[in-house]
Amino acid sequence: MPEPTKKDEMPNGQPEESVAPDSNGAPPLPEISLEVSPPPEDASSVKKLSVDLPNDSVPAMGRKDSVWSLGEGQAPEDLDKPIDNPPLSILLIEKPQSGSVTVGGDITFVAKVEAKDLLRKPTIKWFKGKWMDLASKTGKHLQLKETFDRITKVHTFEMHIIKAKDNYAGNYRCEVTYKDKFDSCSFDLEVKEAGQGSQNIDIRSAFKRSSEGQEDAGELDFSGLLKHRNQREPKQQDDTPEVDVWEILKNARPDEYEKIAFMYGITDLRGLLRRMKKIPKEEKKSEAFAKKLDPAYQVDKGGKIRLVVDLADPTVELKWYKNGQEIRPTPNQRKFIFEHKGTQRIMVINNCNSNDDAAYSVAAGDEKCTTELFVKELPVKIVKGIEPVKTTVNERIELECEVSEEGAQVKWMKNGVEVPTGVRSRYRVKCEGTKHFLVIDDASREDTGTYSIMATGGTSEAHVQVDLKPLKIYQDLQDMTVLLGQPIKLHCEIYPGNVPGRWYRNGQLIQPNDRINIIHRNKIHRLEIETCSLHDAGDYTFVPEGYSQSLSAKIHIIDPPRVHLDSLNFPDNTVTVVAGNKLRLEIPISGEPAPRVVWMKGERVILESGHRVRAETYGDQTSMTIEITEREDSGNYKIVLQNEAGEATASIKIKVVDIPDPPEAPLVPVVGGDWCSMTWEPPKYDGGSPILGYFIERKKKQSSRWMRLNFDLIKETSFEPKKMIEGVPYEVRIFAVNAIGVSKPSEPSKAFTPLAVTSEPTMLVVDDVTDTTVTVKWRPPETIGAAGLDGYLVEYCIEGSNDWVVSNKELTEKTKYTITGLSPGCKILVRVKAINAAGASAPRTLQHSILVKEVIEPPKIRVPRHLKQTYTRRVGEAVNLVVPFMGKPRPKVTWLKEGKPIEPSHVSIRNTDCDSIIFIRKAERSHSGKYEMTVQVENHVDTAIIDIQIVDLPGPPQCVTIEDVWGGNVALIWTPPKDNGNAPITGYTIQKADKKTMEWFTCIEHYHRTCITITELVVGNEYFFRIFSENMCGLSEAATQTKKSALIVKEGLQVKIPEYNDHDFKEAPKFTQPLINTFAVAGYNTTLNCSVRANPRPKVIWMKNKIVIVDDPRYRMFSNQGVCTLEIRKPSPYDGGLYTCKAINDLGEAQVDCKLEVKGGFTFYELMQRGVPLNLIDKYMNETKIVEQEK
Repeated sequence: MPEPTKKDEMPNGQPEESVAPDSNGAPPLPEISLEVSPPPEDASSVKKLSVDLPNDSVPAMGRKDSVWSLGEGQAPEDLDKPIDNPPLSILLIEKPQSGSVTVGGDITFVAKVEAKDLLRKPTIKWFKGKWMDLASKTGKHLQLKETFDRITKVHTFEMHIIKAKDNYAGNYRCEVTYKDKFDSCSFDLEVKEAGQGSQNIDIRSAFKRSSEGQEDAGELDFSGLLKHRNQREPKQQDDTPEVDVWEILKNARPDEYEKIAFMYGITDLRGLLRRMKKIPKEEKKSEAFAKKLDPAYQVDKGGKIRLVVDLADPTVELKWYKNGQEIRPTPNQRKFIFEHKGTQRIMVINNCNSNDDAAYSVAAGDEKCTTELFVKELPVKIVKGIEPVKTTVNERIELECEVSEEGAQVKWMKNGVEVPTGVRSRYRVKCEGTKHFLVIDDASREDTGTYSIMATGGTSEAHVQVDLKPLKIYQDLQDMTVLLGQPIKLHCEIYPGNVPGRWYRNGQLIQPNDRINIIHRNKIHRLEIETCSLHDAGDYTFVPEGYSQSLSAKIHIIDPPRVHLDSLNFPDNTVTVVAGNKLRLEIPISGEPAPRVVWMKGERVILESGHRVRAETYGDQTSMTIEITEREDSGNYKIVLQNEAGEATASIKIKVVDIPDPPEAPLVPVVGGDWCSMTWEPPKYDGGSPILGYFIERKKKQSSRWMRLNFDLIKETSFEPKKMIEGVPYEVRIFAVNAIGVSKPSEPSKAFTPLAVTSEPTMLVVDDVTDTTVTVKWRPPETIGAAGLDGYLVEYCIEGSNDWVVSNKELTEKTKYTITGLSPGCKILVRVKAINAAGASAPRTLQHSILVKEVIEPPKIRVPRHLKQTYTRRVGEAVNLVVPFMGKPRPKVTWLKEGKPIEPSHVSIRNTDCDSIIFIRKAERSHSGKYEMTVQVENHVDTAIIDIQIVDLPGPPQCVTIEDVWGGNVALIWTPPKDNGNAPITGYTIQKADKKTMEWFTCIEHYHRTCITITELVVGNEYFFRIFSENMCGLSEAATQTKKSALIVKEGLQVKIPEYNDHDFKEAPKFTQPLINTFAVAGYNTTLNCSVRANPRPKVIWMKNKIVIVDDPRYRMFSNQGVCTLEIRKPSPYDGGLYTCKAINDLGEAQVDCKLEVKGGFTFYELMQRGVPLNLIDKYMNETKIVEQEK
């Protein structure tokens, strides 16, 4: 329980540095001597209180932290006198008593509070000295406990001090608070020592800390003198002479204690200071003062205090100081009075207040003594309490209270809650001297309650009752009957006028809104409803707030009857119903009270008890029900409503509709190939609803299944059915549709059969032109139809006229016709029609006129694609070559071989108008060579060369010799054959045979080189070898054999195999055979070939005009053993261009280019046969001419 510390002032005016106590204790309190003078109005004698606090031998001059609140004391001569009237306790029924305890012992202080008149637990606080709150110091040495006895209604508060220490001694205070009640009690604790310890100890070892931060830190630690467990090796003894530290500390100033302790290795400075306080000191006799000021004085506020010192030398000049400032006497000031009585010097302080609470000192020469004055505030007492008040609302309330001191702070409370006194508060507080007022200008019932005023010395309370004024009714509410939709105004007048109230309708509170307005002006209360409704009818009540009386009136609302036909949204008040259906008309009506309803048709009243037709009325609507409507139910119906407010009528028309009658059978006047035209008449009866349209159905005559032709209604009375099958008889029928539904079908029409002419002939072209004739040909129509095709009609006309002349009087079934009898040099147009039973088709006309004149066409040889390269055949096979050509008139064809005419006995040649055929029945090697074909028309010539190669089996190699024999290996070498069979040698086949058996076994086939090493031969055997030549026809008939044999001898020598480094075969792509510029014939497949070498295997990309060829079905790409091939399928002139083959791998890339030119193309006739439009044919022909001119 630490105590407060502050810096002290030493006699020389220098502040003394004090050391704060640790958590286990505080320095003991000094002896205090007080001389107190009461306030001027009290005539009691001066009281002096002396309290001896144990274990305190250090003077506390000027130590404010050593002064404690001790309450009122007595003079020494009055200590033994009994107190006649001890002060009465307000809350405490048992106060804690002073006690004593030995060091290390336990003690308990008990305080009890009676809780019979308390609503909740009181608040208790324990203090040591003047201000130290012990609630924050609870722990191992201090515990606070609270209990409550429910039987005796007593709160018990206990403070336990455990293992008391000598610095726990001092004055303690207990304070109890409950709302405006307060009580306190002071008591003392004395701590006695068990025995005085020996002083003959080593101070430097005793005041060393044993463990920083532990429980006993700061106390004397003698464990180092008694036990030596777990200690380190003792250090070598110091040879320095021993020093008496106690003597040094006794003779030193307090501000030098810390320096000395540090010099001699003392770390527990606090424990050292406490120990030094217990050592008795020899008081030095003052040379200037015979008696100094007491350490502290206490006086009540407003009282008088005398500070007295005795001087040893009366002639010494004396000065008084307050907080270090000299106090100088003034003539007109009676605050400080200085008196001399012999050797006594007295300073009197009159009318003490809080400013006089300070440190005072007196200086006599070089010596100085100090003290401290404490001014105690006197409690403010209630001199005159507040009185109860009973009044009515809107009156003024003023509560008055008088206290014992002017300017005192008081607190006004209402029902235990502080009264708000802000600017906008209803409460006003004022103060006039010692009187305090609480004013309420306009009292209300909420102001009723218990009001109290609280001062520091007591409280006063009184009850305020605010009642209502008696209610007087000047004008009561009146019953009203109001027409629906009219305003309602309820009015009443009461006294007092400022009383609010509430309006109720049928017991429900009415809240104001846009339609309802509630007005209160002085005595008048009004309820206004702008437009009343049926819900506004009922009992209305006005209840003044705070009163049990109420005002009531009844509102009755009437409404003339009305029929609300507009809400039904019937056009012209007409209701349409389908015959046979149930009709139920629900008509909204209104009227208050509920009207009587009568339904009438003509003069006949419809009763509620009717069977098929009946009328019903309930609630706010009336209804008429017809169970099964009939056509006779159509007509006007009348509704009559009556009540006390009036009468209303309304009419409604009911229209019963049905499906229309079926139309009559339709007529089919016109029939086409897959369509017909039909008409009909509307039905005679439309069912009471306009005809919306018609549905048409048809069926085959032999079938019974009808098929609807339209899903959207047809509003006309004509229609053209389509998509019929030619030659099949059909029937059609009609359905009429109105808003009600679909009629029954009409009678079917007469059967009819669709027939159509054929489509126009196709691909009409000119086949031949002479000076007097024109031959045309065409293809049959794409669509002929069920009527078939009887023939064709050919017509022509002279260009510039529209007179078409029929060339064939009779129909021709052929698709080629020659028009004769034409004039040379004229231009004609030709058209062809297809004729069948349905008539003539649309004509197919030549778009361009034909000049009747024979035209010379230059010859052109169309060499097939497979003949552009060398044509190879084996000996004995037949050769049959067809070479087409073009030209008019018929060209002259000649053949030459190696520049010489061909003998007909060896080669047969046959020529036609468009091609030439060369035929060899049994080919021989002598037939090989280059054949030249020449086609001539007048001065125009065209030639072509065809290379024919007749191949045969090759001869055997010329010479085969054994080059070397070692181990199980034989090296062979040979020369190629003289006769290669008119074809390149493609490889060799090597065979071996044991000399013993002479059975031949093949060692290797398709070998390309002329030297080889045969391995894995059996040791001890003797071998012969032979070799066959091979070309595209096969192996040679004979083989060349080695003249000598090879004997495989077993050798004892070990062959030393040389070491070879692995060769790196990786290389970038390199084309070993580039692409070659190629000419191709349009329509015949062609190929582009090249070879590339690379490792790893490259990626091959083909491009046309620098554009990559990807996923084009006209191109096929192959790559086999480094040979790259691009096949162009049926090329056209558009396929000509620059082709590129590009090979790419990780080591690099390479590419080769070539140009492809596509010669020839399609003739005008071939394009016409393919069905190409004439505009595209013209464009193609023009582009071909431009290309030829550029070449």
